[in-house]
Parts: sequence; structure tokens; C-alpha cells
Amino acid sequence: MEPGNPQANAPVLSVSQLVRSVRDSLERRFPLQWIGGEISSLRPAASGHLYFVLKDEQAQVDCVMFRGRAATLDWEPRDGLRVEVRALVTLYEPRGRFQLNVEGMRRAGLGPLHERFLKLKAKLEAEGLFQPGVKRDIPSHPRRIGVLTSLGAAALRDVLTTLRRRNRSIPVLVYPVPVQGEGAAAKIAQMLARASERAECDVLLLVRGGGSIEDLWPFNEEAVARAIRACAVPVVVGVGHETDLTIADFAADRRAPTPTAAAEMVSPPRAELLARIAELGWRASREARRRIEYAVQALDSLARRLVHPAHRLRGSRQLVDQLAARLASLMGHQLELHRYRLRDSPQRLSSTLARRFEAAAARLALLRAGLGSLDPAAVLARGYSITRSAEGTVLGDAAAVREGDRLTTTLAKGTIESVVQGKGRP
Repeated sequence: MEPGNPQANAPVLSVSQLVRSVRDSLERRFPLQWIGGEISSLRPAASGHLYFVLKDEQAQVDCVMFRGRAATLDWEPRDGLRVEVRALVTLYEPRGRFQLNVEGMRRAGLGPLHERFLKLKAKLEAEGLFQPGVKRDIPSHPRRIGVLTSLGAAALRDVLTTLRRRNRSIPVLVYPVPVQGEGAAAKIAQMLARASERAECDVLLLVRGGGSIEDLWPFNEEAVARAIRACAVPVVVGVGHETDLTIADFAADRRAPTPTAAAEMVSPPRAELLARIAELGWRASREARRRIEYAVQALDSLARRLVHPAHRLRGSRQLVDQLAARLASLMGHQLELHRYRLRDSPQRLSSTLARRFEAAAARLALLRAGLGSLDPAAVLARGYSITRSAEGTVLGDAAAVREGDRLTTTLAKGTIESVVQGKGRP
């Protein structure tokens, strides 16, 4: 202390006294009033209190809305909403932190970032980028998994830990990219294109942990959404927490609520695979044993049917002897039959020929009678005639001739040449 200093005898304040004094000054200087801004980093607590940041383009302030006040809201606050809060400007003494104690809140419209989000979502949705038909299937047993994220991100540790726990036999390839800040979206899109071109993996995980809407904004850029859909490898997006939703989630082939969930989604549990392999091995062994048993039974059946060649030869000789005896007997019988037929044949042949001659004579007489009834000469003999044109055509209709035509008429005896002078009606 310097002698004569007027502040030398001033009282020394404790930190608590100083903070409380500043708090009282703020609350007296700024009574309850309406303040407008955009919600960001909203964190509902288990107690029912709401913690969030209220911001504009140039500044931000921490806010708390206690459970009793939050319960009066008939709508759900969320990041990106532009709101107006009726708040008390104060200081949180335990941390000496400037904050607003929110007594009431009303919606004032969507914040600029959220408006951009909705416009881009509507545009890409109209183009069909989010249609289920364009989504690719996620392989159930990937041979290699690719992870796109920052090397220092907690999400990478969570993903690697999960993959190692579930199935350490699957190789993992990390594609390092920034997941926050200026230019991150362009670099994510470039890395997706590179991973697609290399085709080193069967599935890609695009992941990062939670954060404010500004932190997650690279995943709301159009370039990232189009790169996901243009990628030749299926893409699973796990960004933020379960309540966070980005354009990349809509464009992805599959959306996971968290990075850990994304890792679980693409990695079949090793224990389950081993159990399945063991079951298939047991079933294959059982089937092989059954087939062997069937083969043994078939072999036994064939063995019973197997006969020694000597026995088979003896049986064949007996059969040949039997057939020879039957052949000799049959030949003797046939010889006697032919002898009988030779003795009887002259009488039988004479009788048969006589009968056939009589039948043929009767048939000839019948045919002659029928032929006589059809003979044209017989018809002409009964007074009929046949008239032909000059060309020799037989005429049956007077309409077929004209006056002056020359005709020839055939009678039973002779012919008549005539010229048509007139025609009468039939």
C-alpha cells in the first residue's frame, strides 16, 4: 500500500460480494423486457428446465427457462426458431456468467439458417433425391467399412470402439475430413467422390458428434447431399444426437441416430456370426452322416443281391437246357401241324376257290346292272338328247346361248346341227 493513497483503506470485496453486486446492478438496470433472437444449442434437462443460446448475427447470450415457465408453452422450442423471450437480465453467481432468466417465450418466425434448411430440403425433395426408390441396400456382411470424419473427433473413437467390439475381423478405412467450419462441406463432398472412385469399401459411414445448428451446418449443404447420392458406395449418415436432423440424413441410403448406432448398423455381431457358422456346421455334419447311412443301407441291399459267377453260370446252363427242350418240342408240334395242313390243302383249296368264284360272279353282275343305269347311250335310247355349244360345252340352260349360236344335238342314233333363232322360257 502506498502511503497517502486514498484507496488504501477501502474495504476488500469477496468474489461473491462482487458478483452479487453486479447481478443486482444488472437486474435494476434491465427489468423484465422482450428480447428477440434465434434459438441455438437447445438442451432440455431431465429436470424439465430448458437451457439454450439466444443469438443474432453479431452476438449471443446463454438463457435458462425453468420448468414451471417451460411447462406453460403449448409448442415445442427447437434450434433454428426465431423467438421473442420475456427475460430478466442477470448473472449466474456460481460461475459469474451473464445469462437471461426467461419468464415467457413466443414464436417470432424461423431463423435464417432454418429457413435455408427448409428451402434446400424442399428443392432436393422435389428433384427426387430423397425417394426410397433411389436408396441402396446396406450390405449385411461388408468386407471393409469406410469412415468419413475428423481424425480428432470423438465420433471416430466411438465408431472404432463399436466396430472393434462387435466384429474386429472387419477392416476399417478412415477418410479424414473436417466436419465443422468454413469449407468443410466442400471437403466432405470431395472425399465422398474420392471414396466412390476408389471403391475400396462396401459401405461408408459419414459421422460426427452433436453440436449447434452452426456446427452441423456442413451437413446441410447441397454439395454434400448431391455427393452422397452420386457416391457408388452405400452411405450411412450418423450426425449429432437422435434429435438432430440434417439434409445429409435425408440424402443418405440409411440414417442412424448417432455415430455409434451407424457403426452397429453396418457391423454384424461376431458372436452371432460364429453361432450361425456353428449351427450351419452342425446341420452339414448331420446331413453328411444321414447320406452316409443311406449309402451303407444301399450297399447292404446290393450285397444281398450279389451272386457268385459259378452259381449264375449253373443257373444259365439250366435255363439253356430248358429252352432247348421246349424248342425241340415246339418244332415237333409245328412239323406235325404242317404235315396235316399239307394233306388237307387240295380239298380245302378247291372248295375255297369255288366259293370265291361264285362271289365274284355275283359282284360282277351287280356292277354291270349299275353301270347300265348310268350309261348315256341307255339314257338317249329312252328319247333324251344332249345339246352342246360350238365349243363342245354341254348346255343345260337356254340363258347360256344367244341367237345365231351354232349347236350340236346328240340323239340315240346320229347328231343334228342347228342355229339358235329364238329362246323360250322354262
